Amino acid sequence: MQRRKFLTHAGLGGIGGILASGAAPAVHAQQQPAIRWRLASSFPKTLDTIYGAAEVFAKKVAEASNGRFIISVHSAGELVPPLGVVDAVQQGTVECTHTSPYYFFGKDDTFAIDCAIPFGLNSRQMSAWTYEGNGRKLFREFYRPYNIVNFAMGNTGAQMGGWYRHEIKTLADLKGLKIRIGGFSGKVFAALGAVPQNIPGGEIYQALEKGTIDATEWVGPYDDEKFGFHKVTRHYYYPGWWEGGPQLALYVNAKAWEQLPADYKAILEAAASHAHVHMQARYDVVNPPALKRLVAQGTQVHRFTPEIMKAAYDAAMLLYSDLSAKNPAWRKIYADYAAFRDEQVLWARFAEASFDQFMQTGRNKR
Repeated sequence: MQRRKFLTHAGLGGIGGILASGAAPAVHAQQQPAIRWRLASSFPKTLDTIYGAAEVFAKKVAEASNGRFIISVHSAGELVPPLGVVDAVQQGTVECTHTSPYYFFGKDDTFAIDCAIPFGLNSRQMSAWTYEGNGRKLFREFYRPYNIVNFAMGNTGAQMGGWYRHEIKTLADLKGLKIRIGGFSGKVFAALGAVPQNIPGGEIYQALEKGTIDATEWVGPYDDEKFGFHKVTRHYYYPGWWEGGPQLALYVNAKAWEQLPADYKAILEAAASHAHVHMQARYDVVNPPALKRLVAQGTQVHRFTPEIMKAAYDAAMLLYSDLSAKNPAWRKIYADYAAFRDEQVLWARFAEASFDQFMQTGRNKR
């Protein structure tokens, strides 16, 4: 017994001495390889919230690895075109990318589920499905043929419904409306009679100013203010029913991932989760004052009517039914996603939604 006590105390003392001297971390750092990766972003540096998430991620990786694992972040177009990032990662041209999965619905509509689809999960629900539901497991299987390992890395939270030259009071106001909107959601707008336009972010303002388009959506007050949309149109709608919780992704080349030491894998995964939380926290801080500034400059904020919301919902559900009949990958993942969504909506009705409703309206009636 005395011998065991002696060995125990000696062992703890020895370990304590090593940690105090800093010898163990130094030896470990020397044993780990120096690795340099490149991350190709789909976003310009001017969008400090979205592009910035990749910088937050890379900084955390460097800090946690004592500077041994360095990931350089490159803005849209610097290494590859913003919509060429999936091909670049798949082929190993770059080791990783930070992007919005729904940009690539042209490859397979299923990509959109990993970001946002009309009347889908909100940001908290999307994180829950990804981390604790079947989301990541299902998409790991889906991305395998693309030579990609995926991680959640950021969310904007529910987005606004965009800027319009004229008020949208009825479904008839959507007929023939030329609206700049990201790919997959455009299918629902088309079903409502609108004419979706695919226009790069840098060209939206000019198109709206010249009348080439009648409306545009982007993200929310902070990013929209940067683009200056309020200078050429005053009608700002909510909610962005097609983006209730758009989740961004870190795509990693599968071969590059497998070659990482185990602790570097753990560092990368933890850093992605850190950036995931940081991005929405940042949006939640900067959006409220930005909306106040927009309103102070004459922006008129409107809510989509129940008629428009219901018609859009019905069109979306019809689209999903059609895709489930045609696309096995969509059918498999959407079935799980939809079941999870229904459970979450039911729960939120009793807790989150009722609390939020009181805080937004009830407390002002005192």
